[in-house]
Amino acid sequence: MANSLFQWLIVSVFSLIHPLYISIIDINHNAKDKELEISVRIFTDDFENTLRKYSTAKVDLTHPADKAGTEKLVRTYLLNHLSIKVDNKIMPLHFIGFEQQQESTWSYFEIPAITSLKKIEITTSILYDYQEKQINIIHAKVNDNEKSYRLDNPKNYAAFNW
Repeated sequence: MANSLFQWLIVSVFSLIHPLYISIIDINHNAKDKELEISVRIFTDDFENTLRKYSTAKVDLTHPADKAGTEKLVRTYLLNHLSIKVDNKIMPLHFIGFEQQQESTWSYFEIPAITSLKKIEITTSILYDYQEKQINIIHAKVNDNEKSYRLDNPKNYAAFNW
């Protein structure tokens, strides 16, 4: 117990000195609704700093002055930095929206008409244009079988087979 507490303390102190730059992409096959549900979690301050490079307007994801404009900015950025293939076919991502949860911005997408699948391929460079130390973690779940992959910048491709 004392060793675990010591390790937690060391990691916490190290994180303050060297912040972590991590985004998480969750992909879930909803067999009942025959779709892939995708959520992307990005630390809000990192995401805002990145989006400011692409906008002349003020970027505030927590309290956007122009919700429609901010949604368009978020959607455009993510669609330019994330693509998904299902069984070797590039799939269009349908943007649902985004929301704030504590220190993170969650963005949601879906891919309809996915009855079954054997392979998912993900290409992502989310926040690679912001931070050289960016890490993108991908979790994919199909038929209650979950697999994960870690992409350290500049690696941008992961594939899962079922």
